[in-house]
Order: sequence, then structure tokens, then C-alpha cells
Amino acid sequence: MTDTDPPPPAVAQTLYDRRDGRLALEVADPAAADLTRPHRTNYFTAYWVSVGRGAFHADDARHPFAAPCVLFFTPYQAARLEPDGDLRVTAVRFHANFLCVETHHHEVGCNGVLFNDPYGVPAVALDGEAEREVADLVARMRGELAATGLAHAEMLLSYLKILLVRATRLKREQQGSACGTGGRLPPPLPELRELVETHYRRLHAPADYADLLHATPKSLGRLVKQHLGKTLTELVRERVLNHAKWELLHTLRPVKEVAREVGYDDELYFSRLFRKETGMSPTEYRAFETEVRGGSNLSMPSARPSIPPAPPAGQNADRPASDPRKPGT
Repeated sequence: MTDTDPPPPAVAQTLYDRRDGRLALEVADPAAADLTRPHRTNYFTAYWVSVGRGAFHADDARHPFAAPCVLFFTPYQAARLEPDGDLRVTAVRFHANFLCVETHHHEVGCNGVLFNDPYGVPAVALDGEAEREVADLVARMRGELAATGLAHAEMLLSYLKILLVRATRLKREQQGSACGTGGRLPPPLPELRELVETHYRRLHAPADYADLLHATPKSLGRLVKQHLGKTLTELVRERVLNHAKWELLHTLRPVKEVAREVGYDDELYFSRLFRKETGMSPTEYRAFETEVRGGSNLSMPSARPSIPPAPPAGQNADRPASDPRKPGT
């Protein structure tokens, strides 16, 4: 088979959590029709795009993509691809009960870079060497899923961590470059990032940030839309909900208290907003994810991880079972 020949058809290969039979890790070749429909899952997802170009949606944001690249989606994001022609995608999906990018942040470094980053494009462009690395790691995961030998899950976890570390390094390099996917942001967007991180729990209106930057809401909004693929309102809301989801997952604080902490005195309004963005109410989200994770999420330290700062300019920085419930769109 030559480099230009299409790969042989492959079915989804999966790893199930022996504790409860839930899907923990999957490597699959989804049909283009499935990718173009809006969908949500409770998995961290990486799409390796080896052929194709177009645009992809992550919640309200819309970004262009071109192969070869890897696109990243956080659990409960509404994901959709708009291909412009032929498309070949391999999906790697994993649940937090297999690898939680928050609790293992210091091991893989991808939280706030590949996942849970409101300020960047969740994509990594691949050069020839990097694509060969991704192809090799995906092939190794497929082989391990088929073999199910000694230390099966541990081998898969090691391949997944290597994939995420390599992608994180590439993303850091591209953030420090003026070109490529996720390149350096123009002024005043780095300053906006710092302001949102400081004030998102009490300032939600675009006009508040425009005033702090001595800009008009229209001009600032246009810049955010051009470079981040979303509106300023959507940017702030995403940061708010990232905070709220962390609190709901890792503490037992009442929903009303979490809502107030992120600036919403009306618990019902906050719950409607949360359901619109995730497909579940805050209470449903906490109960379902805690049940899936066996309560391990509630044993984390109380300190919340923050979004890592962007690098300075120029710095390179075992048994089949039904899938768990997938939140609707």
C-alpha cells in the first residue's frame, strides 16, 4: 500500500472499564455524515484529520481546518464538522475515568491548551514528522486494543499520554508563532485574556471589557470573532461555565452557591444557561459524572486549576457493554 492509498476500513475498537463495563477509550473511523451532524458526548475527543479541509464547530465557535491536523473537543461541547470535499478522520475518544486531563494536568499538560481553553483554537497543525508520529501512536493503540494482552489498559494509557503531550508541545510552539493554527494573538486580545481571567466571575457584558480596554464593544467584538471564532459574550460565558463545571464535578457545593460564585444570583437562569450549553442541568451533570467516575472526582484537592498563561511571543513553548448515556444536543 502506498502513502496515497486509502487505509483499509476499520471498525471502532474500544476499551471498557472493568469496574462497570462503561466505554473508557475508543479509536474509530466515523463516517463523514456522523461528523457533520451536531453531537455531544461526555468524552474528551481528538479528531485526527488526514484528508480534507473545511470548518469545525466547538459550541458557538467556528474555525477553519486543513489536513493534516488534530482537532480537540471537551466533554459536552456541541461538535460538528463542515467539510469542503473529501474527509478522512480518525477519532480517539476517552472518558475522564480513563484519563482526567485535570487531575493529570502536570503529567500531560493539555488542560487549558488542548482542552478547556476559551482563548485559543482547539486544533494542532501537523507537519510530516508529526503526522507520522500521530499515525504510529494511533496504530499502536489499535494494535493494543486488538491484542488485549498483559497490562492492556496501562499500555493504552501510555500511548494516549504520549499523543496528548506531543500535541500539547506542538500547540505551544504554534501559540508562540505568528503563523499556523492557533498562532499569536494581536493586541489587545492578550490583554483581554488577562482581564477575563481576573473578572469573569462578576463581569459578563462585552461593554465592561471594552471599557477596561478603552475600546468600543463593536470593534473589540469584531476582533474576538475574527481571531477566536466566537463572540465576546460567548467567550466570557465559556470561561464562566468552565469554572462552574469544575465546581460541580469536584465539590459538593450547592448549585445556588456555585451560580452565585460565577455572578448569577438567579439559580434558575444559571441552570437554563448551563443546560443550553451542556445538554444537562447542573444537578444532572454532577450526578451522572460522579456516578460514572465512581466518586473519584470528589476526592480531588480543593484548589481549582486555572487556565495556563499563553507563552511569550516567539517562545516554543474488556467486556462489551452499551455505551454510557450521551447528552443530547
